[in-house]
Amino acid sequence: MPASSLDSPESSGSPGSLTERRKAETRLDIARTAAALFVENGLRGTRAEDIARAAGVAPRTFYRYFATKEEAVAPLFAAGAQQWAEAVRDAPAGLCVRDALLHAAARALVPDSDAAPGVAIGDAEALEWVRALLRMVTAGESAALRAVWSDACHVSEETLISVLAQREGGGAGEVPSLELRLAAGVASAAVRVAVETWASGDDSAGGAGGPAALAARCIEALEGFRWP
Repeated sequence: MPASSLDSPESSGSPGSLTERRKAETRLDIARTAAALFVENGLRGTRAEDIARAAGVAPRTFYRYFATKEEAVAPLFAAGAQQWAEAVRDAPAGLCVRDALLHAAARALVPDSDAAPGVAIGDAEALEWVRALLRMVTAGESAALRAVWSDACHVSEETLISVLAQREGGGAGEVPSLELRLAAGVASAAVRVAVETWASGDDSAGGAGGPAALAARCIEALEGFRWP
């Protein structure tokens, strides 16, 4: 996962970056369309060809971006993971790891009316789609969809390892310590449990039962854990 969508080559303005940006936009359009169709018609009632048609692309274009219909929603899951990691990266430099995680949860896991549609967990509509998709995952409706969610969680953890290493002053190419890897794993699990718990209920995303509040509770519950 790139460190930041704002700092990626896509923003450089070169012809190649414009192509990459358009590809990313197409992937996101397909992802949003797939999520909407899954919610409306169910996984079994939605074919890859249905998603392609609704997204305004040819089936061959769909398969150029995604191998299966379930993989089509991966960009929505990945956007949330990216938003979370960037919020940790942007936390004030003086904060300890635990406080940086709490700072990030309060900013990345809430609906944000200013969020660009579909590119962040803060997009309220995308949050509701994520809730519906995770209910399908926990209900065991699709092993393939569960694998997509698991992959997103794994990538999020790997990204968080890199972010925490940078916050701790680790140099490029330096192998993260066991303690730092453990901290990233614990934090990632806390956020995953929070998001899945919120998705299983009916609380609003911005309330006391929302993912941000639940993530803070999970992190604070780790009172005896020794953060780096």
